[in-house]
Amino acid sequence: MELWVTEQQNENVNFSCRVKKTLYAEKSEFQDIAILETEYFGKMLILDGVIQTTTFDEFIYHEMIVHVPMFTHPNPKSVLVIGGGDGGSMREVIKHSSVEKAQWVDIDGRVIEACKNYLPEWNHTLKDSSVVSLKIEDGIKHMREAQGLYDVIIVDCSDPVGPGEQLFTYDFYKEIYGALKEDGLFVQQTESPFYHQDLIRRIQKDVNALYPITRLYTANIPTYPSGLHCFTIGSKKYDPMMPSPDRVPDFETRCYSTETHKASFQVPKYVSKLLK
Repeated sequence: MELWVTEQQNENVNFSCRVKKTLYAEKSEFQDIAILETEYFGKMLILDGVIQTTTFDEFIYHEMIVHVPMFTHPNPKSVLVIGGGDGGSMREVIKHSSVEKAQWVDIDGRVIEACKNYLPEWNHTLKDSSVVSLKIEDGIKHMREAQGLYDVIIVDCSDPVGPGEQLFTYDFYKEIYGALKEDGLFVQQTESPFYHQDLIRRIQKDVNALYPITRLYTANIPTYPSGLHCFTIGSKKYDPMMPSPDRVPDFETRCYSTETHKASFQVPKYVSKLLK
């Protein structure tokens, strides 16, 4: 009997792939967690029926959500990652030699434990890091108690449903503003420009109301809805479209480069219309 996993990307579109076996499944306090071995995409993390990341393309998502803001800031020493239970974003953060404190906050510790056990190839470097500190708690609560502490905040959250719903609101972006230093900036994954246009318009409006600089950039990620994914940056000072020329990777990447950084902000006309 063939096994398939299917994600409903909207009311009219499904995405399916063949499954070899289920590696892990649990219902935590917050969500359904599953880690599957698929035929084409390798290992796959699924939360509440939604694909979060896969062996096949996780490097694209994690490099683009982390290195674009990190190379925008001239000297990111204190960094906060909210969510990102698979560990991929924090793995990329600590590649930056400037980082002295990397705070990781996730509301669901069961996701982190599952990924440590079944996806160690994504996050094995974290256990040896002296700069990473992990807290299992609500990210909004953490930021309220961390005023003016961070150079960069990375919101690696799930979709705007369930435990991730509060992370797509004006009030949340205001809490981020308070947790950032005077020249700080943040980034958040902000879904598909095909399937989530109303959400993107609202996010742009909310972030723009708080931050002097608001930018949207994209990356092609095959297992995400429509294959084209958006990220939104809110910055107090530094424009991610004009990164410093001396800020270049001194470590290996598979997707990110200074050229990719700049090109990611050159969005198609149908996407730019969402920003107005």
